[in-house]
Amino acid sequence: MADSLSIRPRRLRATPAMRRLVAETRVHPSQLILPMFVREGLTEPIPISSMPGVMQHSLDSMRRALAEAAGLGVGGVMLFGVPEHKDATGSGATDPDGILNVATRAAVAEAGDAIVVQTDLCLDEFTDHGHCGVLDARGRVDNDASLERYREMGLAQAEAGSQLLGLSGMMDGQVAAVRDALDSADFTETPILGYAAKYASAFYGPFREAVQSTLQGDRRSYQLDAGNRREGAREIRLDVDEGADVVMVKPAMSYLDVLADAAAISPVPVWAYQVSGEYAMIEAAAANGWIDRERAVSESVTSIVRAGADAVLTYYASELARNL
Repeated sequence: MADSLSIRPRRLRATPAMRRLVAETRVHPSQLILPMFVREGLTEPIPISSMPGVMQHSLDSMRRALAEAAGLGVGGVMLFGVPEHKDATGSGATDPDGILNVATRAAVAEAGDAIVVQTDLCLDEFTDHGHCGVLDARGRVDNDASLERYREMGLAQAEAGSQLLGLSGMMDGQVAAVRDALDSADFTETPILGYAAKYASAFYGPFREAVQSTLQGDRRSYQLDAGNRREGAREIRLDVDEGADVVMVKPAMSYLDVLADAAAISPVPVWAYQVSGEYAMIEAAAANGWIDRERAVSESVTSIVRAGADAVLTYYASELARNL
C-alpha cells in the first residue's frame, strides 16, 4: 500500500491538457436549451433591464436568434409568449392566433429538425391576475379548472407544431391531464416535460419583467416550499408515474441537492432551469468587477450538469455553445 507521501492527486491537475483529459463533467452544446421571450406587436427586440443581454423578441428577431442557436449546436429553445392583452382565463394561450402559437409555427418553420422547439405550457403570462391557473369565486387557484385550460393549451401548442410541451404550472395531475388530451387527439408522439420540482423561489424576480407579469399575491399554494427536499423527490415520482417524458427541477443552483435526488431516482431524463435571478446575479457581480464573468458562467452550468442534469435551460445557451 502506498504511503501518504506518494499519494499526489495534484499530478492530474498539473496542466490544462491533463485537466481536460481527466475531467469528470463535460458540458456539450446539445445539452443546452435557450429560453426565449416573444412579445406580441414588436417590430424590434426590447432589452430586459434586469437581465442584461436578454431580449423580448419580435418574430423576426426570434427567428434570427433561433437560427444562431441552431447553428451553434444548441439542443433546444423554450418559447414564452408575452401577449398585448390578458384576461382572467388566459384566453390568449389557446387562441391559434395568440403570440405563443404564432411564434411556435414560425419557429418550427425556421428551425426544421435542427433544434427542438419547445413551448411553455402555463397560464401566468396570459392571465390578468398573473397566476398559473384560473381562480375560483374566492380568488384561489382552482386546480381542476386549471387542468381543463392546460388540456386546451396542450392541444393548441401541439397543433402549432411544438415539439415538446413544458408543463410549468405545478397543478396536481397536470401531466396526466395533458397526456390524456394529447393522446385522445392523436398527438401521441408529442412529448411532455413535467416541471415536477418547481419551488416558490425569490430567484424568479427578473422573469416577471420579461413576461410583464401582473401577479397578485404569490404562488406558494402550488409551488414547493424552499425547505422541502423529500417533497421534491415525491413530485418527481408523481410526474414520472403520470407519463412525463422528461422531468424538471427549477431553480437549479439553489436546489442542486434536489437535482441530485431526481437524477438518482428518475428513469427519464432530468433537466434543470438556471433561472432569471441566477443569471442576473452573475451579470450584476461581473458588471461590478467582482467575479470573472466567463468563468462564473461556465462553472455555474457545469455545477448543474455535475449534480445530475441531462440538459440545462439557461439564458447563456448560445454564448456557452460558442465558447465550447
